Amino acid sequence: MNSQLTALAIGLLAAAATFSAAAQQQGVTDTEIVLGDILPLSGPPALLGVAHNLGVKVAVAEANAAGGINGRKLRLITEDDGYVPSRTIQGVRKLVNSDKIFAFTSISGTAQSQAAMSIIKQSGLPAMAPITTYEGLYKPAIKNVFAVGYDMREAVYGLVSMMADRYPNKKWAVISQDDEYGENVRDGFERVAKEKKLQVVSSQIFKKGQSDFSSEILKVKQSGAEALMAGGVLGENITMTKELERIGHKIPVGVTYVSRVPASAKMMGSAGENVYTVDYVYLESSPEAKGFMDKMEKYLTAEERGRANRYSFTGYAATRALFTAMERCGKALTADCTNAELAKLKNLETGAMTPIGFTAENHLAAPKLFLLKADPAASTYKLAQ
Repeated sequence: MNSQLTALAIGLLAAAATFSAAAQQQGVTDTEIVLGDILPLSGPPALLGVAHNLGVKVAVAEANAAGGINGRKLRLITEDDGYVPSRTIQGVRKLVNSDKIFAFTSISGTAQSQAAMSIIKQSGLPAMAPITTYEGLYKPAIKNVFAVGYDMREAVYGLVSMMADRYPNKKWAVISQDDEYGENVRDGFERVAKEKKLQVVSSQIFKKGQSDFSSEILKVKQSGAEALMAGGVLGENITMTKELERIGHKIPVGVTYVSRVPASAKMMGSAGENVYTVDYVYLESSPEAKGFMDKMEKYLTAEERGRANRYSFTGYAATRALFTAMERCGKALTADCTNAELAKLKNLETGAMTPIGFTAENHLAAPKLFLLKADPAASTYKLAQ
């Protein structure tokens, strides 16, 4: 009898501990888990933010249709920061302190996440970063922050390396932005230039927010450059390629994967015929992406699907990584357990991008890159043959 009572007492204590952990953990109840999203849903960067949010919505709808995470349904609260750091801080504070979320599915762009990082770190809540992968997110590793993507320096290094192999013995030019993003572009480019002994005939830096590149592109032509690394974000690269076409100097152009959205290929038009990028996100038309495309068809409206792009893929993939870690924590879900499980993820297949993985020392998932070429006629990109 004593042994039965002891076993009963142990069982009750274990149940109480599980209930206590759930009760104490912010954003978790017996039936629900609250998640937060902070990203640009207004202004020009909304092209990225809205698409990302749609990918997260697909992941949430899919999980809820399957019964939630270990029996708890998921609820997403989204904040629009307009890509303004001060608004990011306000939104993050609201999500953490007022909405009492359990985890972030996105922490917006580079300057925005930098501005709010002290609050995010102090909260200890799991935070996924699939829109920006600036070094401050993972060097050194932050216990609760996980970047899903590719270091921009390494991405540019990979892009220029592949283009240099494809177009050997060409004279090169680089145009980059006067901020950390531009510095990463220059670093990646310059490493390839040194290793492959590229002949760089023009190197220019433009001011963030600049919209007229006639002077810079004229200098590219006058320098005799036969290939260009265009280090803008999105609109700047479109303007540069169109200006090259306007002055009759159509040369191979490399752009960062940030530009790999259908709107970019469409707006470049015929000027984009020799535009290249690298990416780790599957092409919408590829066999690998069919499963995710079917999920978007199932869980999004026709209007929403029209606003989806590569950032819908990364939003879904990062959220699936978060959910996988949460699932492994069982009913006694905590932020600490989720952070620890995220740090153990290995080669996670999401069907949206090449496999995701982290370690305790490395919180940057650096998926495999592949070379893409713009296809203006189809308003998209395709694998470079």
